[in-house]
Amino acid sequence: MKVEVWFQDEARFGQQGTLTHQWAIRGTRPTAWRQTQYEYLYVFGAACPQTGQTVGLSAPYLNTDTVNVFFEQFKKEVDPDVHVFMIWDQAGFHTSKKVKVPGNVTIIPLPPYSPQLNPIEKLWQYLRQHHWSNRVYEGYDHLRQAVNDVWPKVCLKPEKIKSICRAKYVERAFI
Repeated sequence: MKVEVWFQDEARFGQQGTLTHQWAIRGTRPTAWRQTQYEYLYVFGAACPQTGQTVGLSAPYLNTDTVNVFFEQFKKEVDPDVHVFMIWDQAGFHTSKKVKVPGNVTIIPLPPYSPQLNPIEKLWQYLRQHHWSNRVYEGYDHLRQAVNDVWPKVCLKPEKIKSICRAKYVERAFI
């Protein structure tokens, strides 16, 4: 049986976006937009740095039910003959007894307060810096469209995911 290590996490994405650096002519100050409205959504994502495969889902809420919906999507997109070691944090909705983990997935919890060990955090940072920052979003539907536009451009490109989500400590385990 083939084995893969996946990392999973959620990111909140909304109208109170991120400001990032911009290229500009020396001596000028470029304008950057930052909203003060409060609509947002959550993006669930899982990535395998070995293969570059990702699975994603956007949702209005972050709870055990949406984790279960995410796993339903995950089952559809990952080969059932592959055993997945899913590494994720210990958020309350992850540790709930109501989470329905697929049979070919083994959960490995990260230590508390250790996001630096989860390479998918680098994916959220990349998406915020390169695609979701310095923009104005009209509302929830516009936010959802922004996620749906960017996901195939970045997250469905295996070589890009292998680069962004590279985890040397996992690579050493497979040598």
